[in-house]
Amino acid sequence: MSDTPFGFGLPPEEPDDGDEGKKKDQQSGGGQGPANPFGFGSLPGAGGGLGGPGADNPFAAMFGSLNPTDLGAAFQQLGQMLSYEGGPVNWDMAKQIARQTVAQGAPDGTKDASIGPAERSAVQEAVRLADLWLDDVTALPSGAGSAVAWSRAEWVEATLPAWRELVDPVAERVGTAMGDVLPEEMQAMAGPLIGMMRSMGGAMFGTQIGQAVGVLAGEVVGSSDIGLPLGPAGKAALLPANIETFGKDLGVPKDEVRLYLALREAAHQRLFAHVPWLRSHLFGAVDGYARGIKVDTAKLEDVVGQFDPQNPEQLQEALQQGMFQPEDTPEQKAALARLETALALVEGWVDAVVHAAAKPRLGSADALRETLRRRRASGGPAEQTFATLIGLELRPRRLRDASRLWASVTDARGVDGRDGLWAHPDMLPTATDLDDPDGFVHREHLDFSELDKMLGEAAGKKPDLGKKPDEGEAKGDGAE
Repeated sequence: MSDTPFGFGLPPEEPDDGDEGKKKDQQSGGGQGPANPFGFGSLPGAGGGLGGPGADNPFAAMFGSLNPTDLGAAFQQLGQMLSYEGGPVNWDMAKQIARQTVAQGAPDGTKDASIGPAERSAVQEAVRLADLWLDDVTALPSGAGSAVAWSRAEWVEATLPAWRELVDPVAERVGTAMGDVLPEEMQAMAGPLIGMMRSMGGAMFGTQIGQAVGVLAGEVVGSSDIGLPLGPAGKAALLPANIETFGKDLGVPKDEVRLYLALREAAHQRLFAHVPWLRSHLFGAVDGYARGIKVDTAKLEDVVGQFDPQNPEQLQEALQQGMFQPEDTPEQKAALARLETALALVEGWVDAVVHAAAKPRLGSADALRETLRRRRASGGPAEQTFATLIGLELRPRRLRDASRLWASVTDARGVDGRDGLWAHPDMLPTATDLDDPDGFVHREHLDFSELDKMLGEAAGKKPDLGKKPDEGEAKGDGAE
């Protein structure tokens, strides 16, 4: 399980996993970054697992082995795909593929299952206790109106709206480019072809996103593992099946594992519930980054000119060969830096407050913290999802820097002073501040002291509105 913001590679200060690490990286599609942002062909397909038919051909993911009993459903799905007239992503297909991927089971062989009453009760109790512990270490009140236990399929259903918001801006860029590569006078004549290509593009995106989300559903332990609020607001959610897998072989009691992960989920809920601008700030940074993506129109023109409706894989191959790349512009770099820093600050804050709450109470707190950090660093299929869907690679060292910064702020200004920085985005540390936590703490402490002094003086004085101007005029007249 990898519970980090996506795209994290192995940090320089961490040891690698030797041959096993290389094998995992190969299996998970490691090494794909912005050069292949959509990673077509790198994720397990519904038809054949890692490297199976679904990995190279999205139709295998939809149609299975194409035995006679499947042909009717296959052609029905093909018709639905070609007749799709919605947005840039066929989200009905994405949902269907995600559910199929979940139904086949996770790569470790575990299957999805309905949640029983005992599991629901255990999750609710863990979140309730987590919120009590967090009350002692953060000024932000509880943000979880309810606590739920989800199956993997329920996680897919609950998070698809957020995935849609994240992915549509990127897919829209490609869809628009498909209609713009032909001269205007030819677009009317080529209307059916363009419409078919857009339908195929929506299907390709839908298939790939469905596969990615389905794989991720087998790994995440809650609704906010990646630092983004994917689930409904105010609903703390944990996935018992994945928590069981996560805790296996750790040598830590299951109740402690569940409680520690409940602390992380509840901390995320507090932050997103009581920092109202944060969600739009994060999603806006993703959208800003997506708008900076440019499409290689020359390559796309070649694809359009040679497009064979009987060979729909051709479009997938074109996407796979780097049809579009992020623009190397100041605006694009700024959008990427803003997103990376914001995600690091969110995850660093959660790491800091959870450690403060768990350390005095759980003997396994240090071990669980380090396990989560190392899993974030080493990655897995989940780390590739973010890079696959929106072409972003994030640096893991930002998380450790952010955690150290929040700890330093707490030492210098207390819990209220630390959490008060979330009042406005302009008050938060910048990427530069993450490089120098002590400098930020010292500078911010002085700045806030001066501000308090100025506000106090302004409130305590009742200036004579006529006296000073007269004195100033007299001095001015004398000088003249």
